[in-house]
Amino acid sequence: MDFGFSAEDQAFRGQVREFIAREWDPPPEGASPDEAQATTRAFEKSMAQHGWLTMAWPEEYGGRNASHVQQMIYREEASLAGAPMDVQGVGMVGPCLMLHGSEDQKREFLPPIATAEVAWAQGYSEPGSGSDLASLQTRAVRDGDDFVINGQKIWTSGAHHADWIHVLTRTDPDAPKHRGISYFMADMRSPGIEVRPLIDMAGNHGFNEVYFEDVRVPADQMIGPENRGWYVATTLLDFERSGVGTPAGARRDLDRFGAWAAEAIPDRMREPRNRNRYADLHINVEIARWLAYRVTWMQSAGLVPNHEASMSKMFGSEVMQEVYRFAVNLMGLSGQRIRDGAAPLGGFIPQRYLESVPMTIAAGTSEIQRNIIASRGLGLPRP
Repeated sequence: MDFGFSAEDQAFRGQVREFIAREWDPPPEGASPDEAQATTRAFEKSMAQHGWLTMAWPEEYGGRNASHVQQMIYREEASLAGAPMDVQGVGMVGPCLMLHGSEDQKREFLPPIATAEVAWAQGYSEPGSGSDLASLQTRAVRDGDDFVINGQKIWTSGAHHADWIHVLTRTDPDAPKHRGISYFMADMRSPGIEVRPLIDMAGNHGFNEVYFEDVRVPADQMIGPENRGWYVATTLLDFERSGVGTPAGARRDLDRFGAWAAEAIPDRMREPRNRNRYADLHINVEIARWLAYRVTWMQSAGLVPNHEASMSKMFGSEVMQEVYRFAVNLMGLSGQRIRDGAAPLGGFIPQRYLESVPMTIAAGTSEIQRNIIASRGLGLPRP
């Protein structure tokens, strides 16, 4: 494995930094969720206009044929700057359609993603089907040229802002659980779709419950063959788990906290156990970065990362939790102050601490990732 960057890639990183510095204007502290969403959509449209949003897509679909390495560089720099990235449409639905979608689907759905005209949500988890996703019970029944969907999805990120949702349903209830699942794209304006907010413990409205009651979806909006949606979904999960943004964000915040702590609580930072732990966290963040680089290297070599992507996802999300746990504890009582004008660093450390809790659950729990690593990477028998 060669993780060295070519002169072209290094020059590209400089261009990315210049672009983000010029185009990304983060919302002010205390901005409402709607204001933050508007800022994000405006930045994504600016990315699209400059050809950056779908840079790794083929030119025929609105991309620039950028390499996997350049795509990774962009995501790393965006995360370091706190700039948003379209994970659902650009990073998941688009690549999934390129691999499994029909030509008509590609012509209809890819261009609006490439121009940032639509936002997507992911309808996977259900109240009784989280880690064991294949046990999902949302039903889709054929009725003429449509399928009629009934059921409930939960922890649906961004559903309250989404224009479309990609959703897993059960189309053959008598088949083994990993079979009999079909994959659909549904317009969020369809009659029978209801979105209810879920407010997390950090006070954020990012998650939602989505209810489907007799929702009609045209059969030609199914991705891949009927009853084979699980295998389409597992391809998509590999895209979701291969990001470099997690360690980049952890490094950004660890450095920011370290600079503050050196001035505000220097005696605590100089204690050997804290100084050593701070160094250990920097090392672990670097390990997480290199694991993410490994996934990108495999993709650029024409390989399909599987357990390697699970290693990157699991280790990165657990390191992120360790970073914020260390920081919030070292701050002492002030580490409990959130949305308080006098809170150190604007209260972002305890906010991130709370937000890091679901990181080892979302996109596949650490337990699931360890099972994948054990069975597919080490060849151990399934538990």
